[in-house]
Amino acid sequence: MTTLPSTPVNWSDFARRVIECVVRGSDPGTAGSLPAADRPHGGVFVTLHLRQRLRGCMGTLDAQMPLGEAVRQAAVCAAAEDPRFSPVEPHELPELRIEVSILSEPRPMADLAELEIGRHGILVRRGAQRGLFLPQVAVEHKLDKETFLARCCTEKAGLPPDAWKDPKTEVLLFTAEVIGESPGGGAAGSNS
Repeated sequence: MTTLPSTPVNWSDFARRVIECVVRGSDPGTAGSLPAADRPHGGVFVTLHLRQRLRGCMGTLDAQMPLGEAVRQAAVCAAAEDPRFSPVEPHELPELRIEVSILSEPRPMADLAELEIGRHGILVRRGAQRGLFLPQVAVEHKLDKETFLARCCTEKAGLPPDAWKDPKTEVLLFTAEVIGESPGGGAAGSNS
């Protein structure tokens, strides 16, 4: 059994140190020691915003990976390996806002009524195809349940928009503890 520290870990600060190493060409392993807090999780995603626009978002669903290592890996990927964006540049660092999402274990959705916009993220899977939207996506884009599912199917999993209704498609729900920076840097709080 792991004992959690009495003060919460500032995961967004740790992710920032990792990203600064990557952007400046240093080894991300030199970003300081991994925070001591480890706990069960269903995956981790790091989201980057620059001037209120998405600048990168990558993560892992490897629940066996220690939490600190998962945050480090997601931060490296978000800064340098998101195929939708060029790698983050040094001049962008001061304005970059970092958000770390620690996912709960996904569970199957039996009925559309179970999905709560703003509370649940979704993972859509069929065979080798899969797509994921964090809970924040539906809120930020003002999506209703069906549009949230349809867009995850098409934009992330490469499936038809109504694939979520097909019994061959698995839809999983999860929550996320979100630790983000305030616009001036530093942790802004968390919610799940």
